[in-house]
Amino acid sequence: MDDASAAVIVDARGIVTGWSEGARRLTGHPAKEAVGRAVRRLLAEDAPPGAPLRSGPSVLRHRDGHPVPVLLTVRPLQGAGGAPAGCLITAEPPGTETSPAGRAFQQASLALSVLDTEQRFVRLNDAACAAMGRSEEELTGCTLKEAAWCSEHTRGIERQLRRVVETGEPLHHESYGRAPSASRVHAWNLEMWPVRDSAGTVVGTAMTGSDSTEQYHARRRLGLLNEAATAIGTTLDVVRTAEELVELLVPEVADFAAVDLLDWVHGADEPPDRPGTTVVLRRTAHRSAAEGAPEAVVHLGQTDVCPPFSPPARALKEGRAVLARAGEPDVARWMAERGVPTPDGGPGIHSLLAVPLRARGTTLGVALAVRNLRPEGYADDDAALAEELASRAAVCVDNARRFARERATALALQHSLLPTGLPGQAAVEVAHRYLPSASEAGIGGDWFDVIPLAGSRVALVVGDVVGHGIPSTATMGRLCTAVRTLADVDIPPDELLTHLDDLVTHLAADDRVDVAELGSTCLYAVYDPVSRMLTVASAGHPAPALVLPDGTCRLIRVNAGPPLGVGGLPFEATEIRLPEGSVVALYTDGLIGDRDRDIDEATDELCRALSVRADSLESLCDGVLKDVLPEEPGDDVALLLARTRALGADRVVTTDVPPDPEEVAAARVWAGERLAAWGLDEIAFVTELVVSELVTNAIRYGVPPIELRLIRDRTLICEVSDASSTSPHLRRAHAFDEGGRGLLLVAQLTQRWGSRQTDRGKTIWAEQSLPG
Repeated sequence: MDDASAAVIVDARGIVTGWSEGARRLTGHPAKEAVGRAVRRLLAEDAPPGAPLRSGPSVLRHRDGHPVPVLLTVRPLQGAGGAPAGCLITAEPPGTETSPAGRAFQQASLALSVLDTEQRFVRLNDAACAAMGRSEEELTGCTLKEAAWCSEHTRGIERQLRRVVETGEPLHHESYGRAPSASRVHAWNLEMWPVRDSAGTVVGTAMTGSDSTEQYHARRRLGLLNEAATAIGTTLDVVRTAEELVELLVPEVADFAAVDLLDWVHGADEPPDRPGTTVVLRRTAHRSAAEGAPEAVVHLGQTDVCPPFSPPARALKEGRAVLARAGEPDVARWMAERGVPTPDGGPGIHSLLAVPLRARGTTLGVALAVRNLRPEGYADDDAALAEELASRAAVCVDNARRFARERATALALQHSLLPTGLPGQAAVEVAHRYLPSASEAGIGGDWFDVIPLAGSRVALVVGDVVGHGIPSTATMGRLCTAVRTLADVDIPPDELLTHLDDLVTHLAADDRVDVAELGSTCLYAVYDPVSRMLTVASAGHPAPALVLPDGTCRLIRVNAGPPLGVGGLPFEATEIRLPEGSVVALYTDGLIGDRDRDIDEATDELCRALSVRADSLESLCDGVLKDVLPEEPGDDVALLLARTRALGADRVVTTDVPPDPEEVAAARVWAGERLAAWGLDEIAFVTELVVSELVTNAIRYGVPPIELRLIRDRTLICEVSDASSTSPHLRRAHAFDEGGRGLLLVAQLTQRWGSRQTDRGKTIWAEQSLPG
């Protein structure tokens, strides 16, 4: 061989058979000395016997003994039939690429490397050497694990290189780890493809890598923000929202994170007009990537006073993220006061972020992110990410705070409207329960009431307003007041619901809302202990349950009309005579309504629960709620139980009065005798006077038949009934009027008086307090 390049031909035994003039100039060995020798004897270092020569950097021994670094290129030769016949080796000084392709490879900005089928480096360009932190001579012949260190990062790359060799297919691999020459973790986009010889056989792999750390962090930030949109604010609970924020921050952003809120955020109060000079925060949530590293200085629920120079106080004052490091004087002072370890004493906090939680112009607290395990400190892009996460979390915290305030307001309003101490009456024994909804929809409009009526009767009411929150509670208050007003007029249940239906329609028109949004269901029942008759009317409300004294339970068949506000159909009343000691159960649909169970099955459960023997109505209430109430009721629940009583013949007396003025005296005598029999002589004079006035009015202005009835209950009730539907009116008589003073006298002498319409006319009644 006589060309100018340093080329050597080696046979299959590793013996030099050809030697060029360029090889002589490079090594000093003439052809006659080199030909016939083993090619490995020309290397400066002894190679293991049988190991094949590989392309890449190597060192030859010059004839005078000094080492000659070269870059070898080994090309296999084939003989007859494709059998291996040796190889052609060319050698060039390292870094002296002369071809454009060689220079492009060496000078490429991307990290380029060539490896053999055993994943050993054969060739690396300058960028690859810089990334590995070692020279090409040091890396040639080493595997990736030998060149760097064994980690999941390097193991993943080697698995992909082996896959390329096995499949012969190129692939893309993304890796995230620390390169040997880097102090921070980097992300790499790697492209790997097979290198083939002229016969198509895979003889190695090529790999190129680009640093995609910035893109990786950008994708990670975007992913965290997307996750925050679904992971933060899943509930309307302030504490849980704070916990969701720290769960998102650790370990992706911080080794330790905490959320400290201003004390008023946890209550139902509005923010103070002038914040105090001292920043007092309450620890709401915290989380560590490793247990006890670092240990939380402030425990959950405790308050912490932050001095003005501390990062949390600065973040609240400046309204932006504050990035601090352990070496700063204010930070060191703050940590020393709190007893927080610093990096000087071992693994300690070296970088932290304090981010204010602000929403709708209101400062709610601060989020603290700390790094003590990972070596990288926080940078400006971390602060921007933390501010974005904190702003989203702050809106959710503010939503939860506003929901808690509205819920507390609605609950307080509802409790003020619902009866706390039920009025005294002898018709029924009553027990009740009200459970507000714990759902995110807010407090509903469920309500109930017990209203004493004339004649020892009592009205039992239960209703449910559509919707939740303060508007529903306000509507409930309107309806509750309206029912009490209409009940005082003492009209039948079906007529009362008709008037209530008109009221809802008018309210919807006045408020300019859809009737369905202001609609309500209502059940109104009147029980008379004298006749033991229960009269029930329903406006779209579930039918009441009846438990007889023998323990059997069934629903009362009620012809339910449409919900209030719908209109178009009349309401019908159902009458049923009850044995003394029966229990009537009125309830709202929150007790039996649940999306996961059938309404008929729930009603059967209610009847079974009501049939259970209990010591008292209070115990029965608790048992019903325990057995029937869903695990997570989505609506308010109102339950009203009433055990009926009866007034016997010994406490109720009745007489017919002929329509003759002379019969007034006989009526007075009859009343006096009945009071004497009851031992009520003390009030006999007043009672006789009341009887005289009421009977006189009935004879003079009424229509026969006339009936006088006395009822001894908690009060003494005097009733005079006639067939006229004209109700009397109280008026002030003038000085020379001969009449007009009777009802005024009755009103002055009795506790209360009134009139009510009946099927046979009207009844005028008056109540007197019993002596003693």
